[in-house]
Amino acid sequence: MLVDQKVAVITGAASGIGEKTARLYGEHGAKVVVADVDEEDGQATANDIVSEGGEAVFVKTDVSNVDEVKNMIETAVETYGGLDVLFNNAGIEGPLSEIGEYDEEALDTIIDVNLKGVFYGIKYGIQAMLADNGGSIISTSSVAAEAGVLGRGAYAATKAGVNGLSRSAAMEYAEEGIRVNSVLPGIVETPMHHRAADQKPADRLERFDVSEPMPGKGQPEDLANAVLFLGSDLSSRITGVQLPVDGGFLVQP
Repeated sequence: MLVDQKVAVITGAASGIGEKTARLYGEHGAKVVVADVDEEDGQATANDIVSEGGEAVFVKTDVSNVDEVKNMIETAVETYGGLDVLFNNAGIEGPLSEIGEYDEEALDTIIDVNLKGVFYGIKYGIQAMLADNGGSIISTSSVAAEAGVLGRGAYAATKAGVNGLSRSAAMEYAEEGIRVNSVLPGIVETPMHHRAADQKPADRLERFDVSEPMPGKGQPEDLANAVLFLGSDLSSRITGVQLPVDGGFLVQP
């Protein structure tokens, strides 16, 4: 019960990494605010946590909408009395496109969700945690933030921004007991991964699938375990870290 009685807000919790993390937090005793733009599957995640003996509530949240992010945080405080853990996980991959041809409206959208959405979460999560003796903020970045990925320049830029926000917030609020870290998934078997794979030319897809030194592909629970650790007291001296969960992708020459 690594997060027993902690209040945790998890975005993008209707599927993939967010769903697995929400369920794992519920299993470890957290009171979980399940947030997602997908109302049907998000509510199903919350219902499943409750049916398994945990505590959870669903809040429909488009993280690119600052008012909805504020409402998400306020729901945690009003329903459960505070905020201990925030996992900014919601994100989109955007179109597969070289930078010279990248659609500018698509650029605005991916920045709104992946970067501004995390900024809003960190900002209002910090405000709630300052009134609640600190906490832990974790955001989903990507190995694409640290390595060039063909056709994903805009995505990579937003994820690099997530790392920058996390490092700065970690420095600014360390004395107040707020820890801020990010996790960097590699290839993970999620609906987003499958959508991205469907966009790739066959030759690129083959290289992509074997790009990690460790065999196989990562699973959502691999990331959920890392986020559980970062949200728990086991990581009480860890802040400002970008933690790869990538099968060794980033250690390659």
